[in-house]
Amino acid sequence: METADIETASTVKSTFPIGGMTCASCAVSVESMLKAQPGVLDVNVSYPNRSAEVTYQPDQINLKGMQKIVSQIGYELLPDTANAAAELEETEKKHYEKVKFRTVAAFILTLPVVIIGMFFHHGFPGSNLIMLVLTGLVIFWFGRDFFINGFKKARHLSANMDTLVALSTGVAFLFSAFNTLYPEYMLSRGLTPQVYFESAAAIIAFILAGKLMEERARNNTSVALKKLIGLQPKTVKVLRDDDTEEEISIEQVQPQDRIRIRPGEKIPVDGVVHFGESFVDESMITGEPVGLAKKPGAKVFAGTVNQKGSFELLAQKTGSQTLLAQIIKTVQQAQASKPPVQKLVDKIAGIFVPVVILIALISFAAWYFSGVENNLTYALQALITVLIIACPCALGLATPTAIMVAVGKGAENGILIKDAQSLETAHKATAIVLDKTGTLTKGQPEAQEISWAQPGLDEANIKGIMLAMEQQSEHPLADAIIRKLEAENIKPVAVEKFQSITGKGVQAVIAGETYYIGNRQLMQDAGVIVPESQQKIAAEQAALAKTIIHISNSKHLLAFIPVTDPIKETSAEAVKALQALNLQVHLLTGDNIQTAQSIARQVNIKHVAAEVLPTDKAHYVQQLQAQGQVVAMVGDGINDSPALAQADVGLAMGKGTDIAMESADMTLMQSDLRHILTAIRLSHATVRTIRQNLFWAFIYNVIGIPVAAGLLYPFFGFLLSPMIAGAAMALSSVSVVTNSLRLRNTKL
Repeated sequence: METADIETASTVKSTFPIGGMTCASCAVSVESMLKAQPGVLDVNVSYPNRSAEVTYQPDQINLKGMQKIVSQIGYELLPDTANAAAELEETEKKHYEKVKFRTVAAFILTLPVVIIGMFFHHGFPGSNLIMLVLTGLVIFWFGRDFFINGFKKARHLSANMDTLVALSTGVAFLFSAFNTLYPEYMLSRGLTPQVYFESAAAIIAFILAGKLMEERARNNTSVALKKLIGLQPKTVKVLRDDDTEEEISIEQVQPQDRIRIRPGEKIPVDGVVHFGESFVDESMITGEPVGLAKKPGAKVFAGTVNQKGSFELLAQKTGSQTLLAQIIKTVQQAQASKPPVQKLVDKIAGIFVPVVILIALISFAAWYFSGVENNLTYALQALITVLIIACPCALGLATPTAIMVAVGKGAENGILIKDAQSLETAHKATAIVLDKTGTLTKGQPEAQEISWAQPGLDEANIKGIMLAMEQQSEHPLADAIIRKLEAENIKPVAVEKFQSITGKGVQAVIAGETYYIGNRQLMQDAGVIVPESQQKIAAEQAALAKTIIHISNSKHLLAFIPVTDPIKETSAEAVKALQALNLQVHLLTGDNIQTAQSIARQVNIKHVAAEVLPTDKAHYVQQLQAQGQVVAMVGDGINDSPALAQADVGLAMGKGTDIAMESADMTLMQSDLRHILTAIRLSHATVRTIRQNLFWAFIYNVIGIPVAAGLLYPFFGFLLSPMIAGAAMALSSVSVVTNSLRLRNTKL
């Protein structure tokens, strides 16, 4: 979404969609190229959002100029039009399908090559030609992007994993093709014309599989924003001066317009109730499950849902000014503020690749000018062997195989993991922020045991009166009482007259007598006497984060029912375990401070912040991060999505909203906080495995490359053959995969 915020007369800050990015290093490339341009003051490229936030001076560089620069390195900077996001999404979808097809096809063609190369050592008539054709298709058709991207990098004097893949497979293929077509060259020099088609084909197939996993992990990163945007209706019914209705698009709504909101409809803009009364579900703002009573003058917000009543809304804030729009903006900024993840392998490969090429060239030169017999043959053999033994197959498999096993392990334990970054970060967390409703608590109000005001009452009859009145009530807490009474098989009595008193409760006439059900204020207004003993009990219940519902006749209190959102049975245990890991636990909620502190006391949480809006939650996370904390955020509501996106690791409860789950990095499917511990342990195990894999992959290269270059020849007369180099490369890959599979047996 483009935001043209004019900071000065000559400075513009805009956000543009970026097409063609396939990894975090792509974002770094785009960012560095744009930053180098005159007139570009600042750039922040987000790989998850596939967007670039650019601050630039339009008198020095314009959109076309930036598009030209980005296109030179193989990417596409799109103007922010109404269809740009949809077009980019379609492009990314097609790209994923393309990678999927290439991966499957590459494995199908590689299989016979590997079988021939591994089990028919002496070949059979035409075997080398068959492998040449199949490997050529795998490398130069299904793996052509590695060569294209490697060439583009080379044009700008840089290198990445694509460069190493292209060089190693390309040289291995050309060397093998030469020996297949002209075997007499090696034979005339007393050497066996070896071929390494299976190594070249397998490398491409495995690296493509890694790319496919990356594509799958990042394809849904923008779904949360789409769902947030979808909370706002496309059209609204505006009331004109003559009270006639006119349906207009949401973009046409102006401040002071009157809008009719019917039961079940989403509120389109921020404003105040002009006429009528209702209850509004504001869970997307506060995260609280109880609808709020709205009467003339009360504020309502875009994206919230009208429940049972009908009212007229007087628009105040529209478009980008609404609270929903601010939440959307906060999520966007939180996602974009995360620096592009430069994987450890890519970082090292940036140095590793040119060093390997340099070593290969030095080896070639050293052998060529050594004066030994058949110096050219030895020089070529050393060059090929260094490039083959330095093949990045093990490097390419080190992370994706560990991630693949870890994601499966997580799924078995009720944890859905969106991307590798969250697995790499979770174990570093020093602070964990917990939402209250639906996270620490169950998220569904429950009526507790009835407290009777005096002995000798006809309890069954009073329960029938309560059920009859609550069945006609619109208040959300009434549902909790109804569920409780119906579970006791209570039958409702006949109601003669019924009246809802907004914000206080209900009253009814039953068998000629007036009854009231509601809060303490309703009792006072009705002149009902509440004994001090009952007031004390009610106050004690309220201190335990319970809402007190009173029932009385016209003179006396009959009973009251505490209604609460109970704490999950496992919450206290989970908090204690998290604190045992030296994690600083915080409670963050939109509920009132009394309830928040009561919940915190029950689960032993010392850091509490209450009455916070969604943007405040994200800001709270930012404050912790500014203190040097690595923050994990756990929530389940739309209102948690900005904080989930802002946090270093966001964890959504599985019974929460889809938006919370899309904004989060992990989803706990069983809504059990103890699974946070499982996720952290899984992160520890995964990172440990990845580090082990990378260690073995690199130690193999540290030892293998000098040997391949001929370091042992002066001492032992030994020159490593490309065949052995290929076998060593395969062994390194097997060791990495085997080590990753050990994760399956890890106890979490």
